Amino acid sequence: MHEKITFLLNPSEITAGTRGASLGPDAIMTAARSAHSFLFSENDVRRLADVNQLLDKPALCPFAKNIEGVITIYKELHKAVPEIIREGAFPFIIAADHGSAGGTIAALKAVFPDKRLGVLWIDAHADIHTPYTTPTGNMHGMPLSVALHTDNMECKANDVDAATIEKWEILKSIGGDTPKVRPEDLLYIAVRDTEEQEDCIIRELNVENIAVSEVRKEGVDRILDRVKAKFMSCDMLYVSFDVDSMDPDMSSHGTGTPVKNGLTPAEAKAIMCAMAAHPKTVCMEVVEVNPCLDDKKNRMAEIAYDIIASTCEVLKR
Repeated sequence: MHEKITFLLNPSEITAGTRGASLGPDAIMTAARSAHSFLFSENDVRRLADVNQLLDKPALCPFAKNIEGVITIYKELHKAVPEIIREGAFPFIIAADHGSAGGTIAALKAVFPDKRLGVLWIDAHADIHTPYTTPTGNMHGMPLSVALHTDNMECKANDVDAATIEKWEILKSIGGDTPKVRPEDLLYIAVRDTEEQEDCIIRELNVENIAVSEVRKEGVDRILDRVKAKFMSCDMLYVSFDVDSMDPDMSSHGTGTPVKNGLTPAEAKAIMCAMAAHPKTVCMEVVEVNPCLDDKKNRMAEIAYDIIASTCEVLKR
């Protein structure tokens, strides 16, 4: 049971390739108000300053766009997340895009340096590119390579300039110039849209992905048994949920990179609630709601709010 939950809103959308995710955290709060919910008044809400002004000028590093802003966000998370934990509250992050998640992982390791961290990554995408492999330069595709402290040079596709390399090394070193999570302690659910370079490093590191088809075939309860077994040796868990893990036809296209054949909202909620009940879970996150792309008004934010509210009910039991 967690008596106190602190929501940490991160409205920076600098790591995505589409615009509008900066409005996601507030769209979720709007959905809560429309549901006559007091979730965000009954719990502490904090907001990181955004660095979205970087989007108003050309990106200096084409293979790691706006990396200077990502460094700033990582450093802010490195202060904010430990502060919440020291206050005895449970950090629940609502972020515009997924690029900041590596900073959260680094912050958790800073608080618990001697503990083994497990990461459950619920997402349509593997997010394990590096500046050397990225086809877009968008850094919401790189947080796990930062956390794993890998460059994936074996699959190098880009000639990266010295300035970008220097900033990339700074980013990886925040919270310590070492891996923050072991490959065997990373588990994907619902990943189904990857590039060849990502497939290569996933095979090399032997990172497991529980496909949507497995969720359908085995059922959520069996999948959760597998998740718990996977993290048996970990001391703490971080659960990061990207709304694009859900099927857009069953939820909404209100996210930057929707991919068909995803989880249902009910499956996603069941997984999140079960992980909230797990005694090792120390931080949770919801990302990538983009109301500007929503073809059903604010539907994605409403679904995300419902998942967050249900998850928080479990956290407080």
